Amino acid sequence: MPVYQGNDLKKITGGKKRAYRKPRRREIGSFPTDTIVSEMEERVVSRTYGGNSKIRVRKALYANVQIPGGESKKAKILRVVEAPMNPDYVRRGIIVKGVVIETELGRAVVTSRPGQDGVVNAVLIK
Repeated sequence: MPVYQGNDLKKITGGKKRAYRKPRRREIGSFPTDTIVSEMEERVVSRTYGGNSKIRVRKALYANVQIPGGESKKAKILRVVEAPMNPDYVRRGIIVKGVVIETELGRAVVTSRPGQDGVVNAVLIK
């Protein structure tokens, strides 16, 4: 289902503003992906504007964790520990950029956008 993301219906002062045209096809977006921690991986390829495609992660099991010093390893995600942007993400187990996750190697901060990039990248916290 499309989501209109145009900016022609907002007014800073709070007054009413009339639409001067219909929404355009190029202004349509989509709902957030809300990548969750699961026991299986699930990726979805979606069509974007211009006929391009975007890989979205719906369910994640593994993360590419970068260890300070230059080495990277694939580690299993155990749970979401902390979400500074929305505390509800911890309860629901949603992975977004900036969330602290618990992996087999330790705690790590997610540096990628799983709903946009199609992969979960993280940096290990000392």
